[in-house]
Amino acid sequence: MTPQDNELLCRVEGDAPMGQIMRRHWIPACMTEEVAEPDGKPLRVRLLGEDLAIFRDTEGRIGILDDHCPHRGVSLSLGRNEECGLRCLYHGWKMDVEGNVLEMASEPAASKLVEKVKHKAYPAREAGGFVWAWMGPAEAMTAFEPPVFAPTEDTPVSIVKVHVDCNWAQILEGAIDSAHSSSLHSSDMVPSRVEGARATDSNWLRPSTDKAPRMQVQTTSFGFRYAAIRRPIKSAETHDYVRVTLFVAPFTVVIPPNNRYNVINLNVPADDEHTVFYFIAWGGEETPHTEAWRKFCGAQPGIDLDMKFRNLHTRDNDYLQDRQAMKLGNFTGIRGIPQQDIPMWETMGAITNRTGDRLGASDLAIVEFRRQMVEAARTVAAGGPIIGTAEPRVPLARLSSFEGVVPKTTDWRSLAVSEEERQIAAIHAGTATQPA
Repeated sequence: MTPQDNELLCRVEGDAPMGQIMRRHWIPACMTEEVAEPDGKPLRVRLLGEDLAIFRDTEGRIGILDDHCPHRGVSLSLGRNEECGLRCLYHGWKMDVEGNVLEMASEPAASKLVEKVKHKAYPAREAGGFVWAWMGPAEAMTAFEPPVFAPTEDTPVSIVKVHVDCNWAQILEGAIDSAHSSSLHSSDMVPSRVEGARATDSNWLRPSTDKAPRMQVQTTSFGFRYAAIRRPIKSAETHDYVRVTLFVAPFTVVIPPNNRYNVINLNVPADDEHTVFYFIAWGGEETPHTEAWRKFCGAQPGIDLDMKFRNLHTRDNDYLQDRQAMKLGNFTGIRGIPQQDIPMWETMGAITNRTGDRLGASDLAIVEFRRQMVEAARTVAAGGPIIGTAEPRVPLARLSSFEGVVPKTTDWRSLAVSEEERQIAAIHAGTATQPA
């Protein structure tokens, strides 16, 4: 990549094209559990380089406001959440969830200033254990639809949240890098003579010892699918072990499931050099409850993270790596799959310099991600459409990943694809007629 392309891919603040792409999609702003209480403590959040105050008002409505009071710029997340509004501590100005200024305690009764001020507020929705924000232009706002991981209101969802000190794109590239799991996660993703991916309470089992998957990519209207094809332990002469992962632009990766639950991650830019990483188990009857999932991932608040989901495993303490455990056979000496990833992402630097990368055959999905998103950023900069928004769109609830041992004659592009998605793909490819 050129330095210019790397900038296009990574930068999200201000008018950066990639940030404008993000703003034309609904963005996870925080977890519902963080603002569960009406009139509870407001939450300070940073998204796309903006500081926000998120709160649940007296009636249970969610407000997402610019954290800086319109009067003198004081933090509203320190304010009083009371009587259907957020009151600034400095002079008592009070704003509701829509940014209307309800009171100006410091202004004389005859003042008309309250009628002239409207504070910045973003629309909010709740689904899948998250509060979602629309940060783009009001006239461009799309209808909110349930996320991939919560197609119904009663879908089981468990969420790991970690603040990561690096750019969003290098985290996402880790999520679509199937080859690394056979090394970095080898003590947790264990080869076994099973029929497909299996999950236990302590590790994940896979039916392959193959560390060098063959990669194939299929471009779609929402991003792309890619297959990592490995030799299975059993029936290697006639079968392949296939894992199909989805990149759903701009920040979602749908990871192949196991026998107990599905897995997905969201890579939400706080700013150019910091990301909020969400690792989600969902959908299966045996989906672990939240605390068990966080324990499995080595990401429990109060143990592995502080109570604001900031990691206690840091570069300064070598990510609490246990060298004695490594001598005894653990590959990384780091507990928890996401905790093994985080040092890889952060030690690349706040924004990695991709111009020196030496990519190989196993990096095909990463090459496609860079190509697709740099092109998408250029398109937006030129006034063109936003990736993933062209109609007709595949409903998110229809998207799914795949893993399994299949005959070598199987076309992986046919696996876990709904008929609706096939028809929409044909329309975008120009090989079908769009229905009236």
